[in-house]
Amino acid sequence: MFLLVPLLILVLAITAFALLGYGGGRIADWLAHRARFPTALRGSAALAGAAAAAMYAWGLLGVGGAVLEAEDGGANSAPLPPCRGNEQAAHVIDYSVSFLPLSFDCELTDGGSYSAGTIPGYVNPAAVGLALAAVGCAVSSAYVTELRLRAEARKGEDR
Repeated sequence: MFLLVPLLILVLAITAFALLGYGGGRIADWLAHRARFPTALRGSAALAGAAAAAMYAWGLLGVGGAVLEAEDGGANSAPLPPCRGNEQAAHVIDYSVSFLPLSFDCELTDGGSYSAGTIPGYVNPAAVGLALAAVGCAVSSAYVTELRLRAEARKGEDR
């Protein structure tokens, strides 16, 4: 499963760059007055989607690095290196990883767990916020286009 993490990071990076190019082009067209407002909204949606993909990839790098460090083994491998720095580190027996939301948690002997802090605290909220902004801009673009088409159809019926 964790062998797919580098592939997912690569796909997210390619997606982010593709959306960045598309969104930048749409915004440039709108700024040069070659396109209407829905095009700018589609460009904004693409830019927000690119930022969300990049943010998730950044968090995924933290998770992947922590897993590699935890699986290293050998001398000085207990407690798990990502779990050090907490007073409960002596009671760590394993780790768990979550991909939605991104987290690397250290599991304790008493059944509890705590976050190792390998993923910055801003990654999950920023990725969700940017993804919601992208969806909002895309839906707004469709709505504005629909309103414009209905207005043009009404003008055609009045003639």
